[in-house]
Amino acid sequence: MRILVVEDDDILGDGLAVGLGLQGFTVDLVATVADADAALATGSFAAIVLDVMLPDGNGRDILARMRRGGDPTPVIILTAQDGLADRLAGLDGGADDHLGKPFELEELAARLRALVRRNRGHAAPTIDWNGVTLEPSTLSASREGAPIPVSRREFTLLHALMETPGAILSRAQLEDRVYGFSDGAQSNAIEVHIHNLRSKFGGRFIETVRGVGYRVRRDGL
Repeated sequence: MRILVVEDDDILGDGLAVGLGLQGFTVDLVATVADADAALATGSFAAIVLDVMLPDGNGRDILARMRRGGDPTPVIILTAQDGLADRLAGLDGGADDHLGKPFELEELAARLRALVRRNRGHAAPTIDWNGVTLEPSTLSASREGAPIPVSRREFTLLHALMETPGAILSRAQLEDRVYGFSDGAQSNAIEVHIHNLRSKFGGRFIETVRGVGYRVRRDGL
């Protein structure tokens, strides 16, 4: 899933981008209020990790503009300002969660997965469809209980398709989910991933809708 991280500390920001990437997230990293506003105006994110003290303003102002505009994207405030008053201000201001610095990367990743799951109406920690099961916490996949190895990008693509079975996602939408802003995809990368997934889960599991995009089939494998 694609997330936006707004963090002006270069070392922490790079660490979050790498660490959350290894946890299966596609991370777009920005360091200022202006860049965050620009990213939100042009991209769609499953969740946002938001620092408060930024070089050109306050992260809570970003949050306030989002909520006034009706943007329901889940937001975790990540800040060293971890007093009770700070936590209350963030949560009452529209944040969905608050995590103080320092923190454990694994906990942040788990909180992100939980927020996205609830926001998309999934109560279970796994995604199941026609005998295929995805476990986002471990980036693992299985078919009828048998583990099937997948790459991180294959998992991300399959996750996007299985979240809403039957819904058609265009190649551009899938590239957006798998690669984000900074990691450009080769022109045929999505087709290659689809081919590999079909070889692993069956040729009928992912359907090509000519001229539109791809979807997981409703009528089984």
